[in-house]
Amino acid sequence: MRAALALARRGLGNAWPNPAVGCVLVREDLQGMVVGRGWTRPGGRPHAEAEALRRAGDKARGAAAYVSLEPCDHHGQTPPCSQALIDAGIVRAVIAIEDPDPRVSGKGIARLRAAGVKVVEGVLEDEARQANLGFILKITKQRPLFALKLATDGVGRIPAPGDAEKGITGSLARQRGHLLRACHDGVLFGVGTVLDDDPEYTCRLPGMSEHSPVRVLLDPQLRLPVNAKLLQTLDKAPLWVIVGTKPAINRDIYPDSKNLEFIVAGEVDENDRPTPRWVAGELARRGLTRILIEAGPKVTAAFLRDDLVDRIFWFKTKQPLKDAGVAAFDALTAARQFVKTAVHDLGDDILEIYQRTG
Repeated sequence: MRAALALARRGLGNAWPNPAVGCVLVREDLQGMVVGRGWTRPGGRPHAEAEALRRAGDKARGAAAYVSLEPCDHHGQTPPCSQALIDAGIVRAVIAIEDPDPRVSGKGIARLRAAGVKVVEGVLEDEARQANLGFILKITKQRPLFALKLATDGVGRIPAPGDAEKGITGSLARQRGHLLRACHDGVLFGVGTVLDDDPEYTCRLPGMSEHSPVRVLLDPQLRLPVNAKLLQTLDKAPLWVIVGTKPAINRDIYPDSKNLEFIVAGEVDENDRPTPRWVAGELARRGLTRILIEAGPKVTAAFLRDDLVDRIFWFKTKQPLKDAGVAAFDALTAARQFVKTAVHDLGDDILEIYQRTG
């Protein structure tokens, strides 16, 4: 099952709107020979089970299937994976967690058992739940998982606006940051960051440009510059611009690209800013399951205040800022809701990972 979970993680960031699933087919009558492996491919298809069965061919007959999520049981764009496993002659299925999707939710397991397949449930359940927490939240809470990325000095400060000292972390931390983008469906930020830094928000690691996430820009007054790098890199990743209800959208001044979309917020605050909870619901409705918040203090604080942050990846430089700097966000009043789960030494920096407890 650990191998199946490792395969599932390969699909994180590009399997949406489907869950990222891993499947390993083992012939236990042949000394545990692995005859097929699969994980959810980009765009959600083919499914992990179908890919593993394709690779196994006739050797799948008599095998045990280790699957990180219950096989689907409904007819969508592809036949049910539960039936595909039965037709291939699988004799045992080891399943980490039940699929929360009401179209499945135990039905795949029931079909397997009805066909005489021995089913074992709950193996590495907690690990599987964490791996697919974004998909689970999309189904049960109608919102994606939000992971907050922070980069500060050791006491939580960032360079002040206009400060020339922008990038405060070292190369290893920056590489890890790009990996975080690659394993999330979308990256969310505000227009203030665009005006200050003119970022691309793509994954720029060698050979991984196709893993760039959907860029989600919160721009209530539509101040996106027409020469922004975000617009110059539409061939690398889509850009969704969420605006308030008041600004007129002059589409003619922006590039004509299917990867550029303007979205008028369905719910705003008193300053015509899209509310975090509406944004969360809209992103889930569009199929996104995992969002990396890589934003400035205002957007960061807003999502923390609305209790939408599930994980924190906090990069802390070991060297203090040369200038005084400013607090990274208003106040991490929600810090008591998080527990530190890991610490990684990245040379000049430290990465602390936090998980929400409630």
